[in-house]
Amino acid sequence: MSTAPLAHTDVIVLDYLAALWAQSEDLSPQLRDELMTTVADYIAARRAAASSPLDDAAAIVQRLGPPEALVDAVRRGQLPPHVRLPALVPPPPPPSRLPAQQGGVAEYTAVGMLTAGAFFLPVVSPVAGMLLASASPHFTPADKAVGWTLTAGSAAMGAVLTLFFATLPFHTGAALLLIYLAMCTGAFAAGMTLLNSLRRR
Repeated sequence: MSTAPLAHTDVIVLDYLAALWAQSEDLSPQLRDELMTTVADYIAARRAAASSPLDDAAAIVQRLGPPEALVDAVRRGQLPPHVRLPALVPPPPPPSRLPAQQGGVAEYTAVGMLTAGAFFLPVVSPVAGMLLASASPHFTPADKAVGWTLTAGSAAMGAVLTLFFATLPFHTGAALLLIYLAMCTGAFAAGMTLLNSLRRR
């Protein structure tokens, strides 16, 4: 056990608590314990307060007031408001709720390149859009996988149809339109999938 002398501040606090204990001997045990606990918590909270902490025990005791005044207040049925711990330590402010992130310029540019861009520049625009989408944290891995599958499948279908019609002895405008739509439809579906993902967030 340490035999080091108590610090001056500790002596002040202990003397105050001893005087409070002596003054409150006529209170019921429950009220007496509540008073002592409340005052001890007040002193500890004042010393460790986040804003304006008090290291000077004498200043804390002075703010509490004479022990007999506190005991008289308890006899009347209520402690002074400034001694109540909730009044001393205000509750922390509620955490601010940030608005849900729904994507930015890069995300909507990727969607645009997959939808409108696919009709103006098939294959190239959708691939560029998917590269942008893949680098974005706003899309889930599942969204990206679906986007790549639809985009690659659309390009592959266009390539298959092109080879198929190239083997035929004749070419029609309908064949070219079918190839064009095959290369655009999957990319457009991928863009709509990513857009719906942004709207759900």
